[in-house]
Amino acid sequence: MINLVIIISLLIGFISAFVGSLVGLGGGIIFVPAMLFLYDNFASFSWANPQAIVGISLVTMVFTGLSSTLAYYKLKRVDIKTGVIFLIGSIPGSVIGSWINTLLDTDDFSLYFGILMLIVFAMMLVDRQKLMKNKQLEINKYTRTVEIDGDTYQYNVTYVPAFILSFAVGGLSGLFGIGGGTISVPAMILFFGIPIQVAIATSMFMIFFISLISATTHIVLGHIVWAYVLFFVIGSYIGGTVGAKTSKLFKGKTLEWILRIVIVIVALRLIWESL
Repeated sequence: MINLVIIISLLIGFISAFVGSLVGLGGGIIFVPAMLFLYDNFASFSWANPQAIVGISLVTMVFTGLSSTLAYYKLKRVDIKTGVIFLIGSIPGSVIGSWINTLLDTDDFSLYFGILMLIVFAMMLVDRQKLMKNKQLEINKYTRTVEIDGDTYQYNVTYVPAFILSFAVGGLSGLFGIGGGTISVPAMILFFGIPIQVAIATSMFMIFFISLISATTHIVLGHIVWAYVLFFVIGSYIGGTVGAKTSKLFKGKTLEWILRIVIVIVALRLIWESL
């Protein structure tokens, strides 16, 4: 039975990190629901209560974020300056979110997580191109310029909106163990016009640091089941590297649809299970 648990742990770590790195979610959106399912249905995973799941998810995302960031950096897709701005608000938010997590039971946890995913899905359906059709980009000191696959993109990231958004992202990271990318990637695309390839890569850069802070908080709170962490970490490190390298094979629109599909499937399943 122990060997089976190890194999499952490695696979969940790999798949979660692969999908998370591919669309900039960090892996928690796959990891958390998968572990909740195992916790509810298999005695060998009885140790995986919501607090333990979030704690382990955040520990593994430290390594997912590290491997993905290194891979994306080589592809020149990481906007470090924007990532740092988002981190300033995310770090205190993640600590508060981790503390709030201790107040939730399993059913509430699943329901709130599912509702959050549906909100994100709705955000992703907004056609930003139509919203920006008659609006000219104001070139100023905040303007970033990036070239991806021969196309040049420009976008602005202003400090105050970025700080407010990043604080919320950090809080959701600590609360739900989702690394923040589930909210930050759609938000960066919708509110700041960042191309999805850059949003994904920058999200993974942020996820590394946010998860490091959030994981430390959960370690202090005693939520980590150390006997299984190593296997999730090994799987997630490999999955994060492979996911980042695979992403360059897809166009931006394809990545957006993969992101939407993953989000809505997870949302509906979590809400159904919590009712």
